[in-house]
Amino acid sequence: MEGASKGRAGAEQGCEGASEAERARGAHEGILRRQSARESAARTYARALPIVPVRARGLTIEGADGRRYLDCLSGAGTLALGHNHPVVLEAIRKVLDSGAPLHVLDLATPVKDAFTTELFRTLPPALADRARVQFCGPAGTDAVEAALKLVRTATGRRGILAFTGAYHGMTAGALEASGGAGDVRVTRLPFPQDYRCPFGVGGERGAELSARWTESLLDDTKSGVPLPAGMILEPVQGEGGVHPAPDVWLRRMRRITEARAIPLIADEVQTGVGRTGRFWAVEHSGVVPDVMVLSKAIGGSLPLAVVVYRDDLDVWKPGAHAGTFRGNQLAMAAGTATLAYVRENRLAERAATLGARMLDRLRCLAAEFPCVGDVRGRGLMIGIELVNPESASDPAPQDSTASLPGGTGPRPVAPALAAAVQRECLRRGLIVELGGRHASVVRLLPPLTITDEQTDAVLDRLADAVAAVAAGPVVHP
Repeated sequence: MEGASKGRAGAEQGCEGASEAERARGAHEGILRRQSARESAARTYARALPIVPVRARGLTIEGADGRRYLDCLSGAGTLALGHNHPVVLEAIRKVLDSGAPLHVLDLATPVKDAFTTELFRTLPPALADRARVQFCGPAGTDAVEAALKLVRTATGRRGILAFTGAYHGMTAGALEASGGAGDVRVTRLPFPQDYRCPFGVGGERGAELSARWTESLLDDTKSGVPLPAGMILEPVQGEGGVHPAPDVWLRRMRRITEARAIPLIADEVQTGVGRTGRFWAVEHSGVVPDVMVLSKAIGGSLPLAVVVYRDDLDVWKPGAHAGTFRGNQLAMAAGTATLAYVRENRLAERAATLGARMLDRLRCLAAEFPCVGDVRGRGLMIGIELVNPESASDPAPQDSTASLPGGTGPRPVAPALAAAVQRECLRRGLIVELGGRHASVVRLLPPLTITDEQTDAVLDRLADAVAAVAAGPVVHP
């Protein structure tokens, strides 16, 4: 009898467990259905990542259906310390418990003073010594708008130089400077890259041609390009497909702009706060820009955006650029904690070491699977470009310095394969992002706090996903 009672109890617990799982799945599916019915068609991540996060810590997210995921999207690079890091939570709680005002417009507060002090401590010294900071609206795109407005105001000129493949935000001015612009009032310059070099040669030669093209446009009196108000660039193009700017080329851009009194704007919204292996990505080349646009990780997971610039550009009239939420106290507190933690724990150096290890292993993956055309990145900002392995490669030019096997050029992009890899990753509990031209690049943006063991798990799941896609037909969503 006792055994029978235990058996019945076990069966009842099993039924109860099953119903609990069913309820979780039902809640998960219901939330997704309501989101689809209620939210704008402009939603993006929700389409490729049909999950409902309910808890998160570090690299790990738990969904409403009980599944757990390793998050290598990190809020599109926002979460330098991962989800809910203790130092960030403690900083937020301290402000909440203090009774300090949460909304202060642009008034001075101890919280803002601490943030500004920590931010200036991390800046390249040649900029920090004579810097001003403009607090903007809560998103990076507003900081880009402020930067463009700043250099136009300071120089009295209107034109902007930007680069192919760029992404600077979704508001009107930021979009004009981005690679997907439709109504262009910005002069577009070729951004150097090895795998799909716009000049077909890659390497140092391709970067040199890019620089010469820029000089020619600026110095040719018949180019149709008047002296611009500024040049904006990303030290590593993220959404454009993870293309690090060559250090020599970036120094050349600095010399070109400096010689012509053109303010150089570095968009460090995604590359900043240790992401690329230096605290700020411009530090790899030793370049000191005139203006830096900062957002994402500087708010410690909360909305915050600023522009830092040389003091001689500070010609604003009061109220020339404002925003109701430019005084986000919780974000500043979380940002101060994040900046200090990254600096004190040398997480930028850790990102450089770990990123190099990840790139080495991913390049072995590229050697094994022809559908992986290129692996590139800097620090913990990594891209894997998927190509059609059944299509013939373009012949490489005779003077090409690009390191492609057999002297061939790249194969055509394969966005369907990239989407399939993303889906297979999600099935294995790994969240990755797509980017690049035609969304053919699988992107990894893990938090800087990722452990060695977690890194191995991420790479194992990604390798399994690529192998699964390479082995069978691509199933379109």
